[in-house]
Amino acid sequence: MTDLPGLLATRPRPLVMGVLNVTPDSFFDGGRLASVTDVVDAAARQLAAGADLLDIGAESTRPGADTVPVDAEIERLVPALEALAARFDVPLSADTRKSAVARAAVAAGATVWNDVSALTHDEDSLAVAAELAVPVVLMHARGTPQTMQVAPAYQDVVTEVLGFLVSRIGACVRGGIARERLLVDPGIGFGKTLEHNLALMAALPRLAALGLPVLVGASRKSFIGRIDPGASDPGDRLGGSLAAALLALHSGAAIVRVHDVRETAQAFAVWRAVEGAL
Repeated sequence: MTDLPGLLATRPRPLVMGVLNVTPDSFFDGGRLASVTDVVDAAARQLAAGADLLDIGAESTRPGADTVPVDAEIERLVPALEALAARFDVPLSADTRKSAVARAAVAAGATVWNDVSALTHDEDSLAVAAELAVPVVLMHARGTPQTMQVAPAYQDVVTEVLGFLVSRIGACVRGGIARERLLVDPGIGFGKTLEHNLALMAALPRLAALGLPVLVGASRKSFIGRIDPGASDPGDRLGGSLAAALLALHSGAAIVRVHDVRETAQAFAVWRAVEGAL
């Protein structure tokens, strides 16, 4: 199977990561993929539209979301991953905070662990990640899904997020995870106000300067609706999502995690065509 480091080394950045949520309660597409067949069909559409890799999640981490028990998360995630791995030769990312779920996901065909808690949610995560030896996305989040949007506050959000990620990188390396298997994500929308999110988007070049691939997940998020009051519904945030993706491209991101693959890939194609004509 094609691996993520190979794609990062050979494809134009940023790669387009298509989102596949096998959850009933995700903020934008919850409940749309009710069966394994739905997941496979959606994956085929995303790959045909230009996705380079797929991110599959079985527990919503939107603000206010309830925690899903480990067994239930595995029951949702593993059949989808097995079906996708059997059909498609692309990196499959498992979006989970739990080490037991990550272990089951890799056994089912996942080749990337995308952890919104940066391997802090349970005490076994560092050791399991070292054992699994797959690329790991370390994301910054303040609080839990239940508490993260309750008056988030920082002295300096950029400095604090960068400091957290540097600390987690160090913990991972000391825990036996090779630095070259790590990616970082500023966690847009995870325990941040509009102003915090804008500051982090503007600071993406500083994050890229850490020397690790940067993943940006801004697609359809609520900060877009706060900029445009007419976009309170996530379905009305395509334009803002594309603007954020293009900013990520310009700022050195390695991956953008998006719901709208075709539109994002088209925007990137136009951007690169113009750059090539200059």
